[in-house]
Amino acid sequence: MPRTARGRRIAAVAVAAVTALALSACGGSRAGSPSLTSKGPITIWYSNNEQEVTWGKQMVKAWNADHPDQTVTAQEIPAGKTSEAVISAAITAGNAPCLVLNTAPFAVGQFEKQGGLVDLSRFPDGDSYIEGRSGAVADQYRSAVDGDFYQLPWKSNPVVIFLNEKLLAKAGVDPTDPSLGTYSGFLAAARKIVESGAAKVAIQPAPTNEFFQMNNDFFPLYAAASGGKQLIEDGRATFDDATGRQVADLWRTLYEEGLSSPEQYQGDAFADGYSAMAIVGPWAVSYYKDVDWAAIPVPTPDGMPVDDIHTFSDAKNIGMYTACQHKGTAWDLLKFATSEQQDAQFLDITGQMPIRPDLASTYQDYFSKHPEYGLFGSLATRTVEVPSGPNTVQEMQTFRNAWTSSVIFGNGSPADALASAAKTIDTLEAQP
Repeated sequence: MPRTARGRRIAAVAVAAVTALALSACGGSRAGSPSLTSKGPITIWYSNNEQEVTWGKQMVKAWNADHPDQTVTAQEIPAGKTSEAVISAAITAGNAPCLVLNTAPFAVGQFEKQGGLVDLSRFPDGDSYIEGRSGAVADQYRSAVDGDFYQLPWKSNPVVIFLNEKLLAKAGVDPTDPSLGTYSGFLAAARKIVESGAAKVAIQPAPTNEFFQMNNDFFPLYAAASGGKQLIEDGRATFDDATGRQVADLWRTLYEEGLSSPEQYQGDAFADGYSAMAIVGPWAVSYYKDVDWAAIPVPTPDGMPVDDIHTFSDAKNIGMYTACQHKGTAWDLLKFATSEQQDAQFLDITGQMPIRPDLASTYQDYFSKHPEYGLFGSLATRTVEVPSGPNTVQEMQTFRNAWTSSVIFGNGSPADALASAAKTIDTLEAQP
């Protein structure tokens, strides 16, 4: 869901591994069996984000008008410590809804391990629909265990850097041509911002230790500099390489020189003018409407054409849950909700990017009318996701612990910290 700097608290998911549900409830039956073809009324959950609620209500109304014998009852995800904790508890209790249109990729492997997710690849057109709608990017959402789809790649919030044009101009940095595409250019501008007093810091991602905070500093830059590498490929960590070390060294320099602060800012650093730059997704277009902003891709070590740059996806996907009695209806609704027509409604209402390979051309009119979303639309086909294995949260926390200590607080060598984290993560990858 879109998140503000104040509310960027997708708290750590303590999804304990519980006794797996029976295989028959797990979507274990083969395509064409009654468990996948049954039709009837179903329940779904969607995000409590205001724009997504608006979209969800019109989508359900349109479906119900044409399917009076397969009515959908929809509600916002029930309140809880986190959405992921609520979903996990519902899996354990056996009362999860048929679909959750707010399933976090990092939690999918753990929900799969709990036996809570239906294997969408078992529907006769499961793989073909997902691959056709989402294109090549869909492969990174396959299960690390069996290669099947336990989530439908739905919508992303490609991460970019917002610039406060007034503060950059005050610092003597040309906001129309800030030369921030390389690490050296980025550092030069950051130094000008702080030395001039235009802002207290140049950029201020949350320096806290939650596992997901790596998505707000390291991962976007690593995805860009590496040409789209995931954090884990073929069961091994990728980031203990020259590229990972360059990214870590950049951030260490920012903290060491006071261009970023290891102290958490109480408020919204970008909105308040405490920082002149922020790492954000398309949700920021409406949220920072009172700031004169410009958007650029994240920098790369030596610069790169915009059309070649990758970034973190910040996606939320759709999961089908094994407690569902009418999986045939759930699959049909899932396809209806992600159709070209409904994706157009979703884009228009929320400003978030449907995961489609033809996004910019399919919705050309939208991007012509809303040029402020153009960069996000361009990046949407070059997004990189976090792993979706059963130990993803523990792996990301391992990385964050090493990063916080070495990069943010300067305790030891960032290169040694990356190597140590990679070694631990490789061990976790080998565990079921």
